[in-house]
Amino acid sequence: MVDTLSIKHIYFDLLERIQKNESCVVATVTGTHGSTPQKQGSTVIIGKDGICAGTVGGGVVEMEIEKIGMGAVGTKKTGYYRFDLNHDISEENAAICGGGMNIFLDASPEKHKVIFEMVRKATINRIPGVLVTSCITNSGKNVSVERFWLTKENFSNESKNLSGEISEVAEIMLLNQIPDEFREITFKSTEEAEQLVFLESITPLPKLIIAGAGHVGTALSHLGKLLDFEVTVWDDRTEFANKKHLPDAHQILSGNMEDSLGKLDVDRDTFIVIATRGHKKDADVLRKFINSGAGYIGMIGSRRKIEFVHESFMINGWAAQEQWNKIYSPVGLDIQAKTVQEIAVSIAAQLILVRNQLKKWNG
Repeated sequence: MVDTLSIKHIYFDLLERIQKNESCVVATVTGTHGSTPQKQGSTVIIGKDGICAGTVGGGVVEMEIEKIGMGAVGTKKTGYYRFDLNHDISEENAAICGGGMNIFLDASPEKHKVIFEMVRKATINRIPGVLVTSCITNSGKNVSVERFWLTKENFSNESKNLSGEISEVAEIMLLNQIPDEFREITFKSTEEAEQLVFLESITPLPKLIIAGAGHVGTALSHLGKLLDFEVTVWDDRTEFANKKHLPDAHQILSGNMEDSLGKLDVDRDTFIVIATRGHKKDADVLRKFINSGAGYIGMIGSRRKIEFVHESFMINGWAAQEQWNKIYSPVGLDIQAKTVQEIAVSIAAQLILVRNQLKKWNG
């Protein structure tokens, strides 16, 4: 079973603080233009003593929003702020990225505790959705906020509370399921009042399945968690497949490959790294998943070993050459890696590259 407590998301952190009655605000980058230190959707939680989690890019903008947020913890003043990053390089404390950022600061996130609970439950159950935040401002003085959580299952009912344009955008986002997609829509109702709507796609973490809990598998499980993968590690040796040996894995499997690893659901959002203790077991795992539709399959090993496994697959008809060509082997980017840690980094870098390519293709 996946260790859901170790799957982190900024809204999980926010929810935990709300449940503990900690006073905090949450600020999100809703719009950018030109060169900026962070993208749309980047979020930071701010308490009375400063930033608790997340980032909106660091530097001058983050310092300013942190200052505003610390004040808002007490005043409960929600606001929408625009920052110009196009200052002259001679200005010592000014941002010179050359772009601009819009940041929405919700000073009362506890009002939407139920919504954040819905987000957490859906994410743990691997249900994608769209978080809709509607912010109505009146001359920048009075701000009212509503949040909605939309999934394919509740869309018909919940979308009734939204305008046609917002519903259409949300429906497209639900259909595409592009990780971290963020939209900002502005409606000008009067000269003084406007409605700002932010739509954020929240999808389950991509799955990283590591077959083999040896040195490389253990190091990679640590990096995988840092890089926001949901990490599953399998090894048929119980002395390796345990929480003490694999503290960073969300799920640990052991025993017979078919009865444990072989039962996992695999899709385009699944990344598989094969690094068992022998080429026979590597080949068994590869046979199981080569036709699975996984977004990434990499197999560790020397060129001689890979040639041997390749030949076995071709002779026995276990895969066509076209299928074999999709396997990343030798695994990892060529960074002249030598040590276990360097090899794990090279694999992690390749996982990042492929994950970002898949996001681009989905978009």
